[in-house]
Amino acid sequence: MSKKDSSVIIVKKKKSHGHSHHGGSWKIAYADFMTAMMAFFLVMWLLSNSTPEERHQIAEYFQMPLKTAMSNGDRFSLSDSTIPGGGDDMMKVQGEVQKRRADSSRQRDMQSLNRVRERLDQLIKNDPRLKELQPNLKIKLLNDGLRIQIIDSQQRPMFRSGNKEVEPYMRDILHAIAPVLNDIPNSISLSGHTDDAPYANGERSYSNWELSADRANASRRELVAGGLQANKILRVVGMADAMNLKNVPGDDPSNRRISILILTKEKAHEILNEDNNEARDISLSEEDPQGIQQIQEQVPPAS
Repeated sequence: MSKKDSSVIIVKKKKSHGHSHHGGSWKIAYADFMTAMMAFFLVMWLLSNSTPEERHQIAEYFQMPLKTAMSNGDRFSLSDSTIPGGGDDMMKVQGEVQKRRADSSRQRDMQSLNRVRERLDQLIKNDPRLKELQPNLKIKLLNDGLRIQIIDSQQRPMFRSGNKEVEPYMRDILHAIAPVLNDIPNSISLSGHTDDAPYANGERSYSNWELSADRANASRRELVAGGLQANKILRVVGMADAMNLKNVPGDDPSNRRISILILTKEKAHEILNEDNNEARDISLSEEDPQGIQQIQEQVPPAS
């Protein structure tokens, strides 16, 4: 063998780094992550700068069925289906649209009642007669409407003791607030309340029930005399001592009061339909003989 054939051939291989097989894919993943984060913070910024009404409209858009959205319709239905829209005809005006309208109407109603409360507060501050009687006036906005309570105190009762005759300062209050009540279309409910002391004077069978009802009706007459339209009064009731104030002894003078409730339109509608609801409940019971039998079993036989 020649010297040339016996030479050793050395091959040098370049070592590769361990991560070289990934290439640049990590950069793409990082870019996707940063894009997603930017989109997220952009959405959060937009939500923080939008009004509740705009956020509600955005939510409604994403909950709208595709068929309805493409036909430029609204999302409404009376169906209880978990599928948005639901019902036989997704284009009929009922269900969710009616609920939104009712909520919007109630919101406007409460805003109007709140403005009345502000006017009454201002009236009490500006009228010297009412300002002196401010401790006897309690005004509060409730779910059913704006309640104005005119309460007795030991030193200043609103009615003669055990009598339905209105005291002069009570008359001043009713005459002063009547024009304010006239400026709002809502109906009014009047209720009279007494303490739990038994009524001991007057004719036989005359009790706190009759006294509270008579005082409420006397207040109604004074409101009308002060300029209130008579047809705005929806009901006048006597409650006796059935609804005494909380955390107050039953014989406390503050339980003797007149409550004027400016009703929300929803509550007024509910009162006007009480008889219809009762008739419907009876008709439903007639379709349930077992229910009628249970009721009959609870009623004691006539003696």
